[in-house]
Amino acid sequence: MLRGDRSGLMAAGVVCALVGFTSSFAVVVTGLRAVGASPAQAASGLVAACVLQGVVMIGMGLRYRMPIAFAWSTPGAAVLAGVGGDIGGWPAAVGAFAVCGVLIVATGFVPALAALIRRIPTRVAQAMLAGVLLPLCTAPVTALVHHPLSVAPVLVVWLVLSRFAPRWSVPSAFVVAAVVVGIDLIRPGRSIAVADLVPRLEFATPHLTLAAVTGVALPLVVATMAAQNIPGVAIMRAFGYAVPWRSSMAATGAATVVGSVVGVHALNLAAISAALAAGPDVHPDRSRRWVASVTAGWVYLVLGALSAAAATIVALAPDGVIQAVAGVALFGTLAAALAAAVGARPDGSAARPHETIAALAAFVTAASGATFLGVGAAFWALVVGIGIWVALRPRRVEGRVDAAAADEGGSADQ
Repeated sequence: MLRGDRSGLMAAGVVCALVGFTSSFAVVVTGLRAVGASPAQAASGLVAACVLQGVVMIGMGLRYRMPIAFAWSTPGAAVLAGVGGDIGGWPAAVGAFAVCGVLIVATGFVPALAALIRRIPTRVAQAMLAGVLLPLCTAPVTALVHHPLSVAPVLVVWLVLSRFAPRWSVPSAFVVAAVVVGIDLIRPGRSIAVADLVPRLEFATPHLTLAAVTGVALPLVVATMAAQNIPGVAIMRAFGYAVPWRSSMAATGAATVVGSVVGVHALNLAAISAALAAGPDVHPDRSRRWVASVTAGWVYLVLGALSAAAATIVALAPDGVIQAVAGVALFGTLAAALAAAVGARPDGSAARPHETIAALAAFVTAASGATFLGVGAAFWALVVGIGIWVALRPRRVEGRVDAAAADEGGSADQ
């Protein structure tokens, strides 16, 4: 490989890791804090996630000579941020993370489980995710109203960069947020302890509760599969790569289980950032692009050493600042989830009435944030959405759909 080729591939890997980290780590910290993590425990989860996904990326890239990118589950972190009710505290959340990892491994080795997850209507799963994301994405508006001086610079920079350099809009918004934090620390009585900048792991003993398994683990698996793993496979296929499904699920699931005790919520195939390591802009020769993903893995190991400082900035930020960064970071994910929930079918036809009603029911249930029987809204959104989908789904009559299906313009879903 020519030196110029290698340097270009390595540069693509650096960009992949930096964009992946800076555009979503605030969402991860926010989600971990929402389910009971202390600032130190949230920082531990961030450190461990960086290191583990770096190791997985390096190992899989070298093993398969394929630019397979991995990431923490940003939609999953959003699910955590929307969890309501008492799930049993941080130990219960850690237990839910471990269950999530086990289920991810199982999807690779138990075809029936993978088929069961795939049978969850995509529109319902995406509507659940959109409902969870909605309160987080409205946070920038609320923050701007209550803290205009601190939040406005963040949003202005994000908007300007969204126009001229979209890839760097959220990372740049975080840089501005860090500047805001620095200015705030000048005030008397405000300071950063040097110990908080040093990466360290905070171990917790997992504890299983019904509320955490149903309200955290199951929605976390569904969001991760529907919004990360399955799209990640599709994106890689579009670039000409066949992702080794079983190995990928085994690696990310096992890493999630191992990392759960130190705060890792879920690792998965990268979807949005996959193009940064596997797209045609990286290198014209597909067989060489694996260098980019392996480089990204090494960069994540370095970022792991710096992530404690990033988490500390989040913890010290004035009210509204990080919420604004996390909100704009999720705009693209929210838009994609809404489009998948109520948009047109792959063949261009409109969604059928039962699909739209089920998706909207799941969306409003998740967005409500309500808890029932100690279980959070994300779980009930899936229950309500699937229940309505099944109840209203057109019936088949002697190999044909009934009149209602004919009025909807096609055959019933498989």
